[in-house]
Amino acid sequence: MRQALGKGIDALISKVQNNNISQEAVHKIPVDSIRPNRRQPRRDFDETSLAELVQSIKEHGLLQPITVWPDDDGSSFELIAGERRWRACKAAGLKEVDSIVKKGLSEQQKFGLSLIENIQRKDLNAIEAALAYRHLMDEFSVSQTDIARKLGKSKSAVSNTLRLLELDDEIQKGIQGGAIHEGHARALLSIPDRDKRKEAYEKILTEKSSVREIEDYARGFHARRPRAKPAGDRRHKSPEVLDIEARLEKHLGAKVEITPGAAPENGKITIHYYSLDDFDRITRILKK
Repeated sequence: MRQALGKGIDALISKVQNNNISQEAVHKIPVDSIRPNRRQPRRDFDETSLAELVQSIKEHGLLQPITVWPDDDGSSFELIAGERRWRACKAAGLKEVDSIVKKGLSEQQKFGLSLIENIQRKDLNAIEAALAYRHLMDEFSVSQTDIARKLGKSKSAVSNTLRLLELDDEIQKGIQGGAIHEGHARALLSIPDRDKRKEAYEKILTEKSSVREIEDYARGFHARRPRAKPAGDRRHKSPEVLDIEARLEKHLGAKVEITPGAAPENGKITIHYYSLDDFDRITRILKK
């Protein structure tokens, strides 16, 4: 059930921090009594880096405790944050793991705190972060503005990350698996035609195309889009105006319309964009 937070993420955190428990007490908990968080946004764990962490734990021990909450009977625990460290401790053969135990939380508070703990991690991929944002918005009515403020990001950055969920599942899996970069994904978003977008995605995989090359591909796609016929009441455009329109479209990779005004010395130039990423791309070109 969706539950509004009132003041957003800060309200959720204050509820957690106001519980009469010690937030800093570290306990040694049996590794096997801990289970993964069912709402963990992270889906993939790099085997190489995990192996390196296992070796580090064997040599130096666990340097940062994990965070858990107890089940009702207190005999088992669910992770809030630190699944990678917990997995490494198990692989290293540890019987117990240092843990910070948080108690007295409602299910809504557990859910929100878990997401907040995880989306502040640096190693989430873009799709995992987008899914975490979406969970916060859907379950707690947290706004994009509130998420952006808490994470120290711009609202457009949060919005652009969320838009990655509009991509086909195949492309999302490519992002999660590291087959393509987030920059590639943003460039693909600027291609509204699904077939052409998939064609560009395959181009990245087979030709190792750079982000710049895919942006160029997207600009070329927009430049090749069929031009809409002028409305019947518009002034007839001269060959010179049509030529300028074509040159601007080629430069910007977007549809451009020049509409003459009532007098020869005035009029307007309209530049079309098809997504927020497309808008950002065009504004970067105009600012140069």
